[in-house]
Amino acid sequence: MSTDTIIRRYRPADADAVTDLWARASKQAHPFIVGEGEGERARVLREVYLVQAENWVAEHDGTVIGLLGLLPGDGDEPAEIGGLFVAPEAQGTGAGRALLEHAAALRGALTLEVFARNERSRRFYTRMGFTESGRRPDEETGHELVAMERVAPLKSVSWLHLRDGLLLSVRTAGNDTFYLPGGKYEPGETAAEALSRELAEEVGVVVPADELTVAFDIHAVAHGRGGRRLHMTCFTGGPETFEPVPGREIAEFAWLGPDDADRCAPAFRQVVARLVADGRMAG
Repeated sequence: MSTDTIIRRYRPADADAVTDLWARASKQAHPFIVGEGEGERARVLREVYLVQAENWVAEHDGTVIGLLGLLPGDGDEPAEIGGLFVAPEAQGTGAGRALLEHAAALRGALTLEVFARNERSRRFYTRMGFTESGRRPDEETGHELVAMERVAPLKSVSWLHLRDGLLLSVRTAGNDTFYLPGGKYEPGETAAEALSRELAEEVGVVVPADELTVAFDIHAVAHGRGGRRLHMTCFTGGPETFEPVPGREIAEFAWLGPDDADRCAPAFRQVVARLVADGRMAG
């Protein structure tokens, strides 16, 4: 997704823009539904869904290009994506993926329903880690709906420490894949506190949590977790130079870059792409 695209809460002033993109995206996705994107269905969008759902939009250069509606789950049930629509001209830019990952970051596990005949969207949701959980006929149209669900993404933190244009990376014992220093949260920890602890345990450097600054978030497939999604928050900060001291679980450390992607977890590739785009690493 372009760095000029932002995700923000829907505002009433967005109503005309989101109704227009919803109408065009709906007609494209559901040509088998008579009257899709207009009439009564448009009225319900404006008067019900845009009022009652928790709505978020993707905005690019001041233009709203995507809409996502979230419905709260009942009790311990996961939240439901009531609708995800991207303007036809903006499809393929990553706006839909960004909206979906934003929902996952907010709510964790997610469910949704998609028309069985909407094969493009079904393929998208499958790529994003959703699995089919059931089917039923839609009461309004009679067309078959496919229920899909996705477990909450794994949450982790990592450290971006560059030396001569390469990233400090570590490999755990019994594993041939390199990761960025960091790991999962422990109960009660903030992201910065988790990373501060992990750095001391993995590479022997003490970096207080208040010296760490969020650089960006990465959404990827978690390595070795059966396709489960990963939400990784990347930090900068700490000493500019130091000599890593591998912890008990660390077999070795290395300084890696774009040419080493095949040795690293999937999230590493996204981190490198982001650093290259930001001019912090040579491509």
